[in-house]
Amino acid sequence: MIGAGILWYTRVTFPLTPLAYILILAHTVILMVGGHYTYAEVPAFDWIRDTFDLQRNNYDKLGHLAQGFVPAVIAREILIRKHVFNDRRWRDFFIVCFCLAFSAFYELIEWWVALLSAEAADAFLGTQGYVWDTQSDMFWAFIGAVLSLLFLSRMHDRQLTERGFRAG
Repeated sequence: MIGAGILWYTRVTFPLTPLAYILILAHTVILMVGGHYTYAEVPAFDWIRDTFDLQRNNYDKLGHLAQGFVPAVIAREILIRKHVFNDRRWRDFFIVCFCLAFSAFYELIEWWVALLSAEAADAFLGTQGYVWDTQSDMFWAFIGAVLSLLFLSRMHDRQLTERGFRAG
C-alpha cells in the first residue's frame, strides 16, 4: 500500500516508464500470491516440486528473483533520469549492489519478524528446512538484477528516450 501511495503521488512529477510500471505490477502479483498461500505452499509450485521430485516448493525463489529483477529497472530509471553516473559500468555495478543490499535488508526483516513471533517464524520464513535459504534468496536477487540489466536495458533505454531522457 505504501508503494501504491508513492506511485500515485509521483505519477505527475516523476512518472516511470511503462516497463517499470508493468514490472512493479508483476512483482506485486508475485508478492500477493506468496502472501495468500504462504511462499512454501503455492499450489503451482507444489505441482512443480512433485512433478520434478524436488525437495521443496521453490515459489519463494521466484519472489527473490523478482526482488532483484524489478528494483534493478526502478533503480536504473532513477539513476539515469537524475544523472547520477556518467559511466554505464559504474551505474550497473551500483544497481546490482543496490539490489543485493535491498535483498539483504529484507532477509534482516525476516529474521527480526521470526525473532518477534516465534510460533509463526517457520511459516513466515518459508525455509522448508533448507539451511542455506537466506544465502540462496540473496543469490536469486543477484541473478534477477543481472538478468534485468542484460535483457531489459535496451527496451528501457528506448522508453526513456521516447520520454526525452538520455539513456545508455
